[in-house]
Amino acid sequence: MNFADLKPSELRREIRAGCWRSPTAGLAPGYVQANLVVLPKRDAFDFLLFAQRNPQACPVIDVTDPGSPVPERVAPGADLRTDVPKYRIYRQGILEAEVTEITAYWREDLVAFLLGCSFTFESALMAAGIPVRHIEEGKNVPMFITNRQCVPAGIFRGPMVVSMRPIPVELVVRAVQVTSRFPGVHGAPVHLGNPQQIGITDLSKPHFGDAVSVRPDEIPVFWACGVTPQAVAMEAKPELMITHAPGHMFITDLKDEELSIF
Repeated sequence: MNFADLKPSELRREIRAGCWRSPTAGLAPGYVQANLVVLPKRDAFDFLLFAQRNPQACPVIDVTDPGSPVPERVAPGADLRTDVPKYRIYRQGILEAEVTEITAYWREDLVAFLLGCSFTFESALMAAGIPVRHIEEGKNVPMFITNRQCVPAGIFRGPMVVSMRPIPVELVVRAVQVTSRFPGVHGAPVHLGNPQQIGITDLSKPHFGDAVSVRPDEIPVFWACGVTPQAVAMEAKPELMITHAPGHMFITDLKDEELSIF
């Protein structure tokens, strides 16, 4: 079976059945992928405010009703407890487990947030002739914790996480133009070039995901990343936060162009 050819609902069915447990980059081209954050209702408003204050790192595309695992706006009939390839469970800021479903963890007071993911604009990058190295190399995108602090809200505070894609020098401006069309999935890069300026000392040692090759004619380009809430969880230490495992996204029924501004 060629998973890349499946529609979002078909992919979610395969994920629910345990047939896909890998990163989702390159799947469902043309459809929006999303980061997942699940919190108790008592922390949900603080997180919504945090996301509103940090829209580039945490662009909200859907929020469920308390106790409901169904993202009615972006994938009616889906189940956020089973339709993500891998999840992470954080308690008091400590990573407790990585699991393949969260049915046993689900509670009636839980609220799920879906945040735009940069995997969404990768189809547009490739259509513009811009290479996406982690897809070429069959890896997860490299992600790094930076020295840039998010704007705090309530209990939530912490550093921005970025994803990195090496881009040929002559295509950097085009990459900025292409991704700027998609503010709902992180938009334009937050940094170009020297990684040390944002606190990254070694591109071969990402905090999340896999290292990828950077060629002599390329520069590293960094986009805000929806793994930011996981770094925030480690610092803010909420009672419980459930997330996707980095790179293992929820695939929605939304088309990319629905989040494009032009």
